[in-house]
Amino acid sequence: MSAFTLELTPAHHELVRRAHAFAEDVIRPAAPKYDAAEECPWEIVDKAAQEGFYSPLFYADLIADPTGLSLPLFLEEIFWGCAGIGLTVVLPALALSALNQAGTPEQLARWAPEMFGEPGDIKLAALAVSEPQGGSDVANLQTRARKDGDSWVLDGEKIWIGNGGIADVTIVNAVVDPELGTKGQAMFVVPKDTPGMEHVRRLRKLGHRASHTAELKFENCRIPADQLLGGEDKLEHKLEKARRGEGKPAALGTFEQTRPMVAAMALGVARAAFEYACAYARDREAFGGPIIANQGVSFPLADLAADIDAARLLTWRASWMAANGVPFQVGEGSMSKLKASEVAVRAAEQAVQTCGGWGYVDDLPVEKWYRDAKLYTIFEGTSEIQRMVIGRTLSDLDSTAEPVHHRLPGDKRGLSRKFGHGSLVRARAGEVFMKLATKAPEPVLRLGGKLASPGA
Repeated sequence: MSAFTLELTPAHHELVRRAHAFAEDVIRPAAPKYDAAEECPWEIVDKAAQEGFYSPLFYADLIADPTGLSLPLFLEEIFWGCAGIGLTVVLPALALSALNQAGTPEQLARWAPEMFGEPGDIKLAALAVSEPQGGSDVANLQTRARKDGDSWVLDGEKIWIGNGGIADVTIVNAVVDPELGTKGQAMFVVPKDTPGMEHVRRLRKLGHRASHTAELKFENCRIPADQLLGGEDKLEHKLEKARRGEGKPAALGTFEQTRPMVAAMALGVARAAFEYACAYARDREAFGGPIIANQGVSFPLADLAADIDAARLLTWRASWMAANGVPFQVGEGSMSKLKASEVAVRAAEQAVQTCGGWGYVDDLPVEKWYRDAKLYTIFEGTSEIQRMVIGRTLSDLDSTAEPVHHRLPGDKRGLSRKFGHGSLVRARAGEVFMKLATKAPEPVLRLGGKLASPGA
């Protein structure tokens, strides 16, 4: 298991450099065009593929980083460029996460390439979970999947589906046993143009307009049995566990992994708006000087500086836990998404306020960030859902339990337990040294001082 550290490796720095350059040189210049046209940015996705940023192996490599930092570092930079274009670039990774969580190795090898394609032949993928009547309530899914001979038949409706209807591969969450609630659900692969899957309409959105979002309908949509993720034996085993009161929902593992991802996306928007507001406040002069010299302008920005960093640290911790298989204790994934999404909204709103009237028109990019930021408090679970997840863990906490950070993994038995910083042995040795200090010769005193210094 990798230790949680804030020290970035040379590979991390190079990834950030490449991603930021792509966001600055390719994504940002194209953002106004695709936002206004509300079109899928095929050209930018193809360029991302040429840069190596759009393939299943690239995302698998990021997810495999034991520090957990590669994926959030990459996402923050891409979404700093444009949230709508960024979402189109990474949407297949959300579907890939579901495929990786629920599917077999053979299914992963079969379908992952179909989710991304290659430069010059770009493909898309979608993850279809949300429904018109349910929203964030996964327990209220109405889409049904029933076995019929050698096939599964899907019936139901999905909405707010990124890449919905234009994706080459759609991962669909459906109920197979209504009596088991959320534990009676499974995921299925539905290829493009499968009879019975209908693209009902494209949704016009407040923000993220460069990403395609749609409503889908499944009516007698028949797919081969081998497109049930995990296979029938695994499904039956899962259902048997659910009947005994064990197991977890099919979509839950995906959400646990993707919430820190969404948090990193929100951080990209938050940082973009914050940086622009600071630069504008430094350059804009009124009442005899730059407006950032006024506390009414600088204090809200100071709060944002602290809160963005705090949200980033929560995101990195949750990403590290997910990468190392460390169970979330008090909804750490939800904590990261909650704080990152809400600081993104505040940062964008403050950027508009700092720019005044210019922030309200599209001459400046801040009004776009304002429209984009709001999505993060809604999708992949609303802020209210995140608070509910965290709150439920608190109700289960034992009042006599050790603090949360004590329950994180680590070496609790090694030599450092006896001789490390803060140990009783070092404390007693320090006391002895202090008593002898007045009597010891200067060379011995100098050596002892070095050993006792904070950096020793």
